[in-house]
Amino acid sequence: MTSTQQQLADYGARIEALAVELGLDFYPVNFDLVPASFMVEIAVYGLPVRMRHWSFGVRYIHQLVRQHMGHSRIFEVMFPGDPCHAFMQEQNSLAENTLVTAHVLGHADFAKNNQLFARFMSMAGGHILEQSAARAHRLELALQAHGQERVEAVLDAALALETHIDVDQPLHRPRYPEFIAPREEPVADRFRDRFARLPGEAAAVAASGPLQRAPLPPRPETDLLWFIANYAPDMDNWERDIFLAVREEAYYFHPIFACQIMNEGWASYWHARLLREATFLPHDLYLAAIKSHSDVVRPFASDQQLALSLNPYHLGFSLWEHIIGKHGLEKARQICREEDDFGFIRNYLDEEIADKLDLFVYEARRDGDTRVTSRDIHAIREAILAPKYNYGSPSVTVSKVGPDGSLDLRHDYLHDGRGLELAQAERVMEYVARVWRKPVSLHTVDFRGVVRVLPGKKPIG
Repeated sequence: MTSTQQQLADYGARIEALAVELGLDFYPVNFDLVPASFMVEIAVYGLPVRMRHWSFGVRYIHQLVRQHMGHSRIFEVMFPGDPCHAFMQEQNSLAENTLVTAHVLGHADFAKNNQLFARFMSMAGGHILEQSAARAHRLELALQAHGQERVEAVLDAALALETHIDVDQPLHRPRYPEFIAPREEPVADRFRDRFARLPGEAAAVAASGPLQRAPLPPRPETDLLWFIANYAPDMDNWERDIFLAVREEAYYFHPIFACQIMNEGWASYWHARLLREATFLPHDLYLAAIKSHSDVVRPFASDQQLALSLNPYHLGFSLWEHIIGKHGLEKARQICREEDDFGFIRNYLDEEIADKLDLFVYEARRDGDTRVTSRDIHAIREAILAPKYNYGSPSVTVSKVGPDGSLDLRHDYLHDGRGLELAQAERVMEYVARVWRKPVSLHTVDFRGVVRVLPGKKPIG
């Protein structure tokens, strides 16, 4: 261990003790220093060990380009669980990694105490790295047994539908009842008994007895991964396993997505407070760490004085400071426990803080003109939350499975508020057709509002 690493370990232990003293409550955190190249891989794959797929390579190149252009820098990657796992770059300065340590403890406190995180962790388990490695191992066995082309076709379809889950349903849910439950016998009474004895009525009562096969699905189904894994007519078990593995990882990542503004803001508030109260830190290290804090929570990039994109660190940090200053820390802890970003933004982003942060809704026109369209607080809230609806994906449901096994999907374009990129949707339908192996179709509209039916490419063989 180098002297710098020893200093970081010492500061980290003292910051952790300070965090406990200030009332933070978190699962143990395992910190690892890793090379920059490995950090990029973790950020791109989403996990240190994950199922291999060509799309991650595309993301990797994209991330390298963004970093080269100065648009992205990865300080840390943290995985909630029991224990939590945090990865820091070896190339970070001592001040930066000291800040990262405090930041991660804020994340760990949020993940342990937020009800949404707790619910999903109880379903998916608290050992994501080990579970992901086990899934990756099963995929490698499938590659050896069935070849890259077949396995990749299944992964194409599963990852294309990665966020199409039903977060209101449990991770481990049973299949639908195969038959419609018979109607309960009415409570016996003298009138009903005499009525049943009338000519012709006894036969009618008896006819309601036999079981009827339930329609599939019995109601519109939004969990496409679960439905295909359970009801695709000709899928092999290893293919179903891939779909369910991707679905399980989507469940793990959902709270991180649904609480991003809250979570990043909470971690930023606590890293700033911990550094401020860590009187054992050298003055020059504290100043360097606070400079990094300012870079993380700044509202705009470079020398720009107006931002057209939202920095979740800046918004979350500003909101928590506003809430704690106005309502106190205990109220903030209650909000941390009970809300996700929807409740956080709708209930606590008020006109005062929106004006202070100079928030607005804008419109980018096709002629290149960009203009402010509203500063109404309700419009601002909904503009911030719009990308978060339905896990960030268009609302698509399984409508029915036909007698011939055909799969009918419906895009709820009337309520969704988002259109589909038709070329991309057609490609996804090709993926779905490969695993469903019967005719598939998707009902949607084009940019003019004209109803379109996108067929999946007819499966071969």
